This record gives sequence, C-alpha cells and structure tokens, in this order.
Amino acid sequence: MVLRPGAVAVVALVGASMVTSLAPACRAADGLRVGASAVVIEADDSMVIAGSILGGHAKGQEGLLRATAVVLEKPARTKIAIVSCDVLFVQRDFVDPALQEIARKTGIPTSHILVSATHTHHAPSVTDVHGYVRDTVFTDRLRRAIVRAVVEADRHLEDGMTFRFAQGEEKTIGQNSRLLLEDGRIFWIGPRGDAVRPTGPFDPQLPVLAFQNAQGRLAAMIYNHSTHTIGTRRGNVRSPGFYGLAAQELEAELGGTIAFLEGASGSTHNLTVPAAEAVKRLKIAIRQTLERAAPQPVDRVEAIKRPFTFRVRRFDEQREDEKVASYCRKRAPASADSTIEVFRKMRRRLAPQQGRERSTWLQVMRIGDVAIVGVPAEYFTSLGIDIKKRSPFPHTYIAELANDWIGYLPDREGHRLGGYQTWMGLHSYAEVGTGERMADAAVAMLNELRRSKTPTP
Repeated sequence: MVLRPGAVAVVALVGASMVTSLAPACRAADGLRVGASAVVIEADDSMVIAGSILGGHAKGQEGLLRATAVVLEKPARTKIAIVSCDVLFVQRDFVDPALQEIARKTGIPTSHILVSATHTHHAPSVTDVHGYVRDTVFTDRLRRAIVRAVVEADRHLEDGMTFRFAQGEEKTIGQNSRLLLEDGRIFWIGPRGDAVRPTGPFDPQLPVLAFQNAQGRLAAMIYNHSTHTIGTRRGNVRSPGFYGLAAQELEAELGGTIAFLEGASGSTHNLTVPAAEAVKRLKIAIRQTLERAAPQPVDRVEAIKRPFTFRVRRFDEQREDEKVASYCRKRAPASADSTIEVFRKMRRRLAPQQGRERSTWLQVMRIGDVAIVGVPAEYFTSLGIDIKKRSPFPHTYIAELANDWIGYLPDREGHRLGGYQTWMGLHSYAEVGTGERMADAAVAMLNELRRSKTPTP
C-alpha cells in the first residue's frame, strides 16, 4: 500500500469484507452494536526504531503498523472503545488529547476509551528511553490514527451483534525470562547456559472475544496473550511483531477486524521460538479457541478510569552504576561501555526527580462478565495473575501499556532479586511497591464495576 506522506488509511472495517461464517448463534443478540476499524500508521526507513538500548534503523517493512479500534454499544446506555496500537508504548501526553478529540466527535466519554500498545519492538519510537528519543512525525501520525480508528469504528456500528467468548491457551511461545543464573544475577542479555531456574510464573491464557453479526459472520475479534513482542520474520524490518502478524493474517482468512491486547508480560519473553513459528502457533491456538467460543450475554458494557499516583524512587548512584556495569562487562562485554553510558545518562535525568509524585491512569472495563484491566506499565506477570485471582468477574484479563507508560512495574520480589527490569532508568523508575498498590487499586475498581449499575467516571 502506498500512502501520501503523513497519511493514514482505513484498511479494515466491519461489513462487506467479512468472508467466514461462525456457527449460528444459539441465543438472541442483546441489543449489542459493534463497529471496528484498522488504520495504517505510515513509517519509513529514516525513523529510529524503538526497542533496543541504542537507536537503530530498519530497512523495509513486513505487515502493517496500525491503530485498531473496536467500539461496543448498548443502545440508550453506554459505549466503550478499545484501541490497540502497533508501537512499543503509548503515553498520555498524546493519548489524552486524542481521547478528547474522540469524545467531541463521537460522544464516547474519555473514561470509556482504552488505548494500548502491542509492544512491538520493531516500530518507530514514540517516547524518550534508553539511547533514543521520540520521532515526533510518527507520533503525530499515531495520534491521528487513534482518533480516526475510533471515529470510523463508531461510524460503522452494526446492530444485532452476538458476543462469543472462550478462553484458550498458548504455553509454548513464551516463558518467564527472568532466569536466576549461577552467579546470583537475573538474566537479561548474553549467555544463559548457566540458568538455574525461572524466578516467576508464565501466564499461557489466550482469551478470544469475538463479535458475530446477524448473518453469522465475524465482524471483530480481540485476543490477549502475555509475552514480549520481539522478533520479525525477515530480519531488520519494521513489523507489528508476531502478535500483529497473526492478527493481520487471520483477518485475511476469517474476515472482520482483529485486535491484540498485550497481557502482563514485563517478566516474560519468547526466548526460544522464532517469530515465524510464533505466528503459526498463535494462529492455530486462536482458531481452536474461536471454534469453542460460545454466545455470552452482554447485559452491560461499562468502564471506570481513575488517576493513579506514585513516586519516583530514590536511588544511590554508585550502587546503581555497579549493577549495570558488573552485569554488562561480564555477560555483554562487546556493548558494555555504550550500554553503561546510556544508563548513566538516564539516571542523570532522573536524579533531580527522586521522590516526586507523578500521576497516570488506571482503567477497568466490562463486556458482560468479561473484564479488562488497563495498566500503564510493563507489568510483571505475577501481578497480573494476582489481579485475575482476586477479580470478582469470572473472566479477567490485563491490557498492559494502556493509556500511558511508566516503565516496568516489578513486584517486590522482583525488586529484591534485581535485574534489568529493576535498574534505575527511564524504563524503570517507580518506587518499590507501586506494582502491588496498582493491583490493589485495580481489584477495588473491579469490585466497584461489578456492584455498580452506573459506574462513576
């Protein structure tokens, strides 16, 4: 697809493009209306790619980088919108204005719109982190694509939809990647032949939320899984990663519009499975789950979104420098000097901010008895599992990197063990215990959402 400079293009809408029928619904639709849209975000080889320690450039592209939106409405009650963006992060300084524009154009309250990142490590940078800065041109295109995706999805709302749901699993693609090494360190990069054991859980759950129109065809689908989105099929190219490639290929095979929500994966990676194989395994698992998806009642679609405050943690410069230097010089000596300097520069930026309070967003949504929790961080899997276990909803899933990005949020045990995700930097700066406080706040909001017929904003 060739676009004029700065353009965005709608590439998938509900309606005419649907090609595959699901089994007939065994119950009447609940007056549910659904619309979906995917909008391309143009990028080129001049843009710095996010996802590594030092900035780099890709040559060419596989798949599309998109903002994909699904809008749900219970007529005369409320609407919610869920947006998935093929970028490393999203941040509130451009998401908040996008939501305000969407609210003006569609009437959907900003509290009822969730914007998340798929966490692909193969798209242009939209933030300052490590050794690179935000690409302002690409970020503006992303903002406009978010707006257009929701506006187009809202414009194409279709009556008589049925919600189908099933929870599957894919347990082979990823694993807990914070491996305890023989020297007591936590694995990040370099050799791992001396790994002793994983230090936390892996969450294999793969829920599929499918929306079927009155003719029995797939209109939209959302799936969720919890592994870092790293890896391309064909080398150093821009890519939505294996999750996005699976979604786009399934669209071509099934019809409709498909969005991916990244689960709590701050501590999990695909260490052994190449991207091409991951796409194959995901498509099989998603199709198998979709085949089992049964109609679900949708009495309500609702959302709560609230500010969440935390503080920048205090740190000892000498101690932090030793953590980075000792690991890198032993396990990644070829890039040690440049990596150490990147972390020093990040800490210099953060030093005057120690102890300062910051505010971000925390959000919960419900589609009938299925709940989604939007957290603004690379959330440790243990914390995501904790929320799921304590949720009052029978099915609860985490959408990390939602509405903002405040870096990694480890649990207390993760901080005790140390490792890259806990080293002080723009990628990890919240005070110890923030992850647990966020889990507690999310569970409280879920309980409120479960009780309330008219949730507060």
